[in-house]
Amino acid sequence: MVACGQVLACWTLLALLAGVSADPARYDHFRLYRLLIETPAQVEMLQQLEKQSDSYAFMGHARQPNQNLTIMVAPHKIAEITELLQRYELQGSILLYNMQELIDREKATIKPKGTRPEEFGWQFYHHLDTINEWLRWQAGRHPELQLLELGASYENRSLYGVKLGTNPANSGVFVECGIHAREWISPASCTFVLNELLSSDRPDVRRLADRFNWIIFPVVNPDGYRYTFEGDRFWRKNMQPYGVCRGVDLNRNFASDWNGPGASNDPCRYDFAGGSAASEPETRALVEFLERHVAQWRIRTYFSVHSFSQLVMFPYGYKVDRVPNYDDLVAIGRKGVDAIERAHGARYVSGAMIETIYPSSGDSVDWVYSALGVPVAYTFELRGPPDSTNMFVLPAEEIIPTAEELLAAFIAMLGEATRLSYYDGERQEL
Repeated sequence: MVACGQVLACWTLLALLAGVSADPARYDHFRLYRLLIETPAQVEMLQQLEKQSDSYAFMGHARQPNQNLTIMVAPHKIAEITELLQRYELQGSILLYNMQELIDREKATIKPKGTRPEEFGWQFYHHLDTINEWLRWQAGRHPELQLLELGASYENRSLYGVKLGTNPANSGVFVECGIHAREWISPASCTFVLNELLSSDRPDVRRLADRFNWIIFPVVNPDGYRYTFEGDRFWRKNMQPYGVCRGVDLNRNFASDWNGPGASNDPCRYDFAGGSAASEPETRALVEFLERHVAQWRIRTYFSVHSFSQLVMFPYGYKVDRVPNYDDLVAIGRKGVDAIERAHGARYVSGAMIETIYPSSGDSVDWVYSALGVPVAYTFELRGPPDSTNMFVLPAEEIIPTAEELLAAFIAMLGEATRLSYYDGERQEL
């Protein structure tokens, strides 16, 4: 039994032993900078800065001239970054002066733990347990909806999803959400889409529900998602320790050029690829599930839903080679971004990952495309735009329009893929 000399010290120690974050991370007076990189010297300086200091949070990596880059800077480094920008003649602007203000405002839009599934909605963000209870509740109400439970995460949490549809002749659409913990708009949008597939009376949505079988996992990184509510709002990875650091970027942990470009072998970095391909229990659970069911459930489409930057991207992320059906994926992606703009005027960009955002290896979409032969595979980066001041803390009033844009993209893209005969030669319009 641990002897505690003071009540507060004892409570703190017990909280730490229980894995509870008694003192969540704060970002008071952290600034957000948007930089325009123009010279090789600027690229080299920023690469050194990212490598040597953990007081700068890079949203992407400095790679080449003629590149924009967003960086979050700790208060005690403001003088340093100001001097570096001047010395290297690096152009930029301050998007936000205090990141904590975003987080504090967001707290008012989080529904409390214990929210009943009947009260689930999309004007608020929800805790992990609330999302899982809502999935169970919906499965109990809809006979065509099957609750799925995959193997446990590092902290022994199940990965819950659902399968919607009863016609084995239909092609399957797999929707993976919440693989990066801090991207709350992803689970919110994916649960909205599921609810529309279950309840909407719009003819285009009903056709979508009737002609495809849907496999939707709203949160495939349950430990990390929980931690963003209770520990660090900007946490991205899972929670498995690696030495003094912890967490693996699950979207760098798949066997698609694992630990190649755009991934790190440093456990302290946000894009750490893990100890080996599929080293993480969450990745293994997805891999084993997909390997078992991709043929059985005729999964021909895979959507991975992220934020932010307003992009619709297809393979590859780790090499410049074009996929064999590049022209088709360009056409399908173009239908998606056009539909998004028609929905609410938001402008997205579509293209191959390596051409559109930055190099990345070990991601889920490249893996399902290459290893499992899923021909229609896309990564979505939802609202806001690349120079967003909200980044991953998207205001709750944007949940519904963002989710409506995602649903519009699904309708248009699956319609175009159908026209292009990706689903057993069927050419009927959706």
